Amino acid sequence: MSSFAEDLTNGDVTAGEDPVVRRAAVDALGNMNGTVVAIEPTSGRILAMVNQKLALSSGAQPCSTIKLSVALAALSEGLISKETPVSLGAHYRMTLTTALAKSNNAYFEALGRKLGFEKVAYYAHEYGLGELAGYDIPGEQLGAYPDEVLPEKLGGVGKMCSFGEGVSMTPLQLGAMVSAIANGGTLYYLQHPVTAEEVADFQPRVKRQLDIAPVIPDLSDGMAGAVQYGTARSLRLNFNEEEILGKTGTCSHDGTRYGWFASYANTSAGRIVVVIFLQGGRPTFGPKAAEIAGRMYRNMYDHNFFLAGHNIDPPALKTVDTNP
Repeated sequence: MSSFAEDLTNGDVTAGEDPVVRRAAVDALGNMNGTVVAIEPTSGRILAMVNQKLALSSGAQPCSTIKLSVALAALSEGLISKETPVSLGAHYRMTLTTALAKSNNAYFEALGRKLGFEKVAYYAHEYGLGELAGYDIPGEQLGAYPDEVLPEKLGGVGKMCSFGEGVSMTPLQLGAMVSAIANGGTLYYLQHPVTAEEVADFQPRVKRQLDIAPVIPDLSDGMAGAVQYGTARSLRLNFNEEEILGKTGTCSHDGTRYGWFASYANTSAGRIVVVIFLQGGRPTFGPKAAEIAGRMYRNMYDHNFFLAGHNIDPPALKTVDTNP
């Protein structure tokens, strides 16, 4: 599969999207074969979705972005804190912050084996994997989370927790999970308004509350480290003005390479979640997705998106608690 494509936005429904975010996403993605999803994490509103056919598809192997779910599970179980040294053989130890920033596979394989498949799967489902992320979004397809652990000969639970082997995750599912991290633990249904009227009448819908607020600071250090000095530092080629926290993912499946980057901007004017998913050949990998995110944040910044007047986080709206 080629890493490049034309006419990616054909068929996209954009009337309900934020025009500044939409333009920034389209320009940043360029002709890379991928999708960009931008979300308001305090409401679940999709501000822009570029290449909607791919964004709403059945997803792909999450690669190292699965490490966010595994880290949250291990922190929630009290298995580790960000300072806990985990032995990776001989005299080598690593902490969560470094493991997230550098995307260390051996560390997350070790966590996965300590947690066991049942706990790993339980938390993954809590965070929205294996279920639709959107509320009444036409065309949204479902990712897949396996009912059984990966056979040992294929890497077992360790491979599931380091590379997401056997898992299919959608950009919307990843965006919803990162939005919950960004907002302190509310898992919203994502909604994609398609008209100005739907924007005016928008009501957030809560899927469920996640008990992750106490452990988010431990996770955040590693996500910030990824951008500052780790696998996502290519983002800083284009953008340094605001704090960005994120996680990359790179892997291949059946000859197609995937590049993921999920992030959020932590600004005085509010927060925005950006998920980039790329597919193709050699030019496709996580750091390229992070670079694209940097261009997008730069575009938004240059168009005053991060000024308080743009109002990323709207006035409090009545939230509909929905559990269909």
